[in-house]
Amino acid sequence: MPSMVMDLTPLRVSRPFRDLWLGLTISNLGAQLTVVAVGLEVYHLTGSTGSVGLLGLFALVPLVFFGLYGGAILDHYDRRTVALLSASATWIVTLLLAAQAWAGVQEVWVLYVLVALQSGAFAVNSPARAAIIPRLLNPTLMPAANALQTLGGSVAVTIGPLLGALLVAAFSYGVAYSVDAVLFTAALVALFRLPPQPPKASSTRRARVGLGSVLDGFRYLATQKNVRMTFAVDLVAMLTSSPRVLFPAVGLVYLGGGATTTGVLTAAAAVGVGAAALFSGRLTRIRWQGRIISVAIVAWGFAVAGFGLVLVVTGGTHPDHVLWLALALALLMLVIAGGSDAVSSVFRQTILQTATPDDMRGRLQGVFIVVVAGGPRLGEAMLGGVATRIGEGWAAVIGGLVCVVLLTLLVRSQRSFWDYDARHPVS
Repeated sequence: MPSMVMDLTPLRVSRPFRDLWLGLTISNLGAQLTVVAVGLEVYHLTGSTGSVGLLGLFALVPLVFFGLYGGAILDHYDRRTVALLSASATWIVTLLLAAQAWAGVQEVWVLYVLVALQSGAFAVNSPARAAIIPRLLNPTLMPAANALQTLGGSVAVTIGPLLGALLVAAFSYGVAYSVDAVLFTAALVALFRLPPQPPKASSTRRARVGLGSVLDGFRYLATQKNVRMTFAVDLVAMLTSSPRVLFPAVGLVYLGGGATTTGVLTAAAAVGVGAAALFSGRLTRIRWQGRIISVAIVAWGFAVAGFGLVLVVTGGTHPDHVLWLALALALLMLVIAGGSDAVSSVFRQTILQTATPDDMRGRLQGVFIVVVAGGPRLGEAMLGGVATRIGEGWAAVIGGLVCVVLLTLLVRSQRSFWDYDARHPVS
């Protein structure tokens, strides 16, 4: 079934895109080591899911500020230069994480501060990369390119958490952070090899830099109801039902297996992402993109609720061995959730990239990264707080069902998003 297999045309026709895709896939693998290691280290120091959730709050403020301001910078300066500088800052923070682990600091506030710095650098770097890609490819190839990006991310999130958990369990947090620092150099090399990406010189929107430019971006977004809805529906999903904050406790309290189970749970969602990307051939030809986004997010909510139901039935018994049947059911729910999230992500990014003019793309990509990265961070903080009160299982069940209800109400209130036509896009 050739039409079911993902379209590799972007890799064949554009060497810069191919280099960028490969470099980011490798570096994202390392980044996932750090995501798992930081969560495990905080839980080790505090024994609290709520404290793990606080990582999201400390990351949120710099993510919002630098995401919005960094997006404005991208519309006024060479995007390759901005991407290189912000990637270098991320690499330095990774080295600092490794240094604190090797030095045995064991202060949770140090981890919070370093995560905040890393979040700020990421908030500039990610929109820069995303705003560069539409210049490297024909617009008709953007769905396929985003599916490839999703596949690369899923490979990283599948292998990275497992490798991170194994490195922590077998060696130390310092080893995990150090491996991330080595792998991240692939992103630096890929960005360095890109051609210059100077701003377009023909728009009056470039007249102001700084706060005025950021506000211009919001004024423009206020007039683009369908692009605005891509942000709103993702916020609904992430604020209500971001389950990753629960994983450290799940491995210890519910399913057994400790840090290794935490890594397996994180990887399961990535397996779903990868499967959706690998068989995205027909998905990238879908015309009614608002509808597929809506259906995918409903599936996400039900899958997260199903994951929580497994935990509720299992109960927090602190098993001294892995409960294999419960683990298999939990993994199945997370695979479904990951696949649904991948489908939603491909089309949300495609609508943004194809319906937004180049001179506003940096600013709206800045808003995008605030939503897609800040939403889960805030959602994890909220779900972690709820889990502290009612337990991890019920927190996931309620969060998933609330996601479905709110998404349905939101789409019903904005019918044009349901009717969004990729052949005649109206932003």
